[in-house]
Amino acid sequence: MWHGRDGGLPLVQTEPELGFIGLGTMGQPMALNLVASGVPLLVWNRSPEPCQTLAAAGALVAESAADVLARCSTIILMLSDSAASDAVLGRNSLAFRANVAGRTIVSMSTLEPSSSQRLGLEIEAAGGHYVEAPVSGSREPAKAGQLVAMLAGKPEAIEAIRPMLAPMIRQSFACGPVPGALRMKLAVNLFLITMVTGLVESAHFAQRAGLDLKELAAIIEAGPMASDVARGKIGKLVSGDFSRQASISDVLKNSALVFDAAREVASASPLLDACLGLYSETERLGLGDEDMIAVLRALERNAQTGQT
Repeated sequence: MWHGRDGGLPLVQTEPELGFIGLGTMGQPMALNLVASGVPLLVWNRSPEPCQTLAAAGALVAESAADVLARCSTIILMLSDSAASDAVLGRNSLAFRANVAGRTIVSMSTLEPSSSQRLGLEIEAAGGHYVEAPVSGSREPAKAGQLVAMLAGKPEAIEAIRPMLAPMIRQSFACGPVPGALRMKLAVNLFLITMVTGLVESAHFAQRAGLDLKELAAIIEAGPMASDVARGKIGKLVSGDFSRQASISDVLKNSALVFDAAREVASASPLLDACLGLYSETERLGLGDEDMIAVLRALERNAQTGQT
């Protein structure tokens, strides 16, 4: 049971088992899909505005992250980085053990694999359970509940949380122990980043050569390189729509994560390394909040200055 905000008599309402912390670009539509499926959900976000949308949809809003951890047995984290995750969980504080003991922490954030591995060990040592569940997809697939999840952790913990994830995803894959899911996510991201950057470079070349971008889009769509991602991104390039699906800053962060993870496992990553430089340059142009296709601006700048 839970008490009304006015401090009156208890209201007859079952306490939600599932909590969701982090209602950003991806987290908000993911949480909305959970609520729409009928899942009782307790949410919290550092800035309050996204919580209002969830409350209107039927979610309960917690007073703090600690409130979610205290009231829910399973907590999904969809946060920007390891520092945000550590802050929410109270890692390296006396509150950490009480926050995670007896609970399942499901991290859907894209974190450094080594940091996630250490976090998982600490949660298990404190008497909790930890599952990595990063997802592949951007805001539009998140809205549609069409994300692909990669899962890592103990098999029994993975199987326990699969039904909870179902409203947000269309398919999930078990990737072994932590940090297998995050390493797999970074492998997928490496392909995605280099593929979309190559598509933007193709469009840049076509523009410089005086070709019709609509015809380029039609040829790509008709051929073996057709995909939902290619269709969406070339469509945005044709229309000049740089509104965010996956932002330059997010792609830069993910590129840096892949770069560091590649160094850890002694993997060569020449294409990713080039992309890291291009997205860093694009962010320095003040385009961090625009869609990743805004990397076109870095290519255009390089063309103007004679860089290759």
